[in-house]
Amino acid sequence: MSGQVALVTGSGRGIGFAAARALVQEGFAVALNGPAEDAELARAVAQLRAEGGQVAGVAFDVTDRAAGEAALARAEAALGPLTTLVNNAGVGVMRRGDPLDVAEDSFDRCIAVNTRAMFFLCQSFARRLLARDRDPALFHAIVNVTSSNAVAVAVPRSEYCVSKAGAAMVSKAFAVRLGPENIAVYDVQPGLIATDMTAPVIAQYEERARDGLTLIPRVGQPEEMGRIIAALASGKLPYTTGQAISADAGMLVPRF
Repeated sequence: MSGQVALVTGSGRGIGFAAARALVQEGFAVALNGPAEDAELARAVAQLRAEGGQVAGVAFDVTDRAAGEAALARAEAALGPLTTLVNNAGVGVMRRGDPLDVAEDSFDRCIAVNTRAMFFLCQSFARRLLARDRDPALFHAIVNVTSSNAVAVAVPRSEYCVSKAGAAMVSKAFAVRLGPENIAVYDVQPGLIATDMTAPVIAQYEERARDGLTLIPRVGQPEEMGRIIAALASGKLPYTTGQAISADAGMLVPRF
């Protein structure tokens, strides 16, 4: 093993699982996260172990600060000192519709999971790293997964967009604070990606990609996001921090 140890939230499926697998392939030991008694998390752990990965399942609710603190300790007890945090857990809106009709429950849920949980897990992880001596030969990083909707508005999902814009600022704030400590922070902003969350509208995404919404005329795959996350976590973009990586096939490139 490389000595690199990562916790990936929301890693029972989709982009989170793809990131965990890509990190394992880079030689990381990986703690996978999902809700308690999550069958998907158990399957994901079993699959990566079968592929030779050094992995552990760490179930906890990312919105519970105390549970997050305890989970970091559990991950380290199982795999060794953490070097890497991948904040991938996220939720969509409870109901699509007009911003004039957004209800507090959907707004609060997006903020709680997509923004607040990310902030405080970054905080807990950073405090843990700064409280101990770190091996200077190892790369230490936080990789936050937000969305192209941190920049571009999707009117039927306005509360989601607000939460992801806040999450993007979480990345910037921690990049500024942790840069002097040699801890890199990145923001990966996926575009149209084929996941369980987008399954109900993926046919529309595919059509819009073919019609020119994305410069590369197709939707992306979770495995592609995983490779990007693993590259960042491995320090393969040296002398960088604070970057927002638009993993969106050029969707947000300004054009006439």
